[in-house]
Amino acid sequence: MPNSLEERIKKIEERNEKVEQDKHWETSYTRKILLAVFTYLAIAAYLWAVSIPDPWLNALVPSVAFMISTLTMPFFKKFWLAWRGKNSNKIDQR
Repeated sequence: MPNSLEERIKKIEERNEKVEQDKHWETSYTRKILLAVFTYLAIAAYLWAVSIPDPWLNALVPSVAFMISTLTMPFFKKFWLAWRGKNSNKIDQR
């Protein structure tokens, strides 16, 4: 066997560490704040480019709406997973 068991275990542990780091990033407040800031700036720049009045103020509404939808996704994911778990037999029979 080209890879020893120790090497395979080490690769799996390294992969798991990377997955854990990615998971922490995905749920971090830093990521959420950066998403809000970049979304706001992109929308405001677009509104300014197309000459919408008060682009920096008008960019707040879609930015806040986007953030609300993003922040509520974990709740809906839990709800969906619970629903799917209860209905998994029905889904598997299709």
